Amino acid sequence: MPIIVNLDVMMARRKMSLTELAEKVGLTMANLSILKTGKAKAIRFSTLEAICQVLDCKPGDILDFEKGA
Repeated sequence: MPIIVNLDVMMARRKMSLTELAEKVGLTMANLSILKTGKAKAIRFSTLEAICQVLDCKPGDILDFEKGA
């Protein structure tokens, strides 16, 4: 899939655990883990917005596009 999820990179930069992010965003750890591992088929803009607010980043810091992947 050409969409790359860099959530783990942003979490590491912010020194935030999956548990802490899940609590602050209001998602289950299972759903956040699916997103983090790149297995998610979709993400709601409201979820992306909440993650960006908590991690103090932009959507482009979390999602990337790799042509030809």
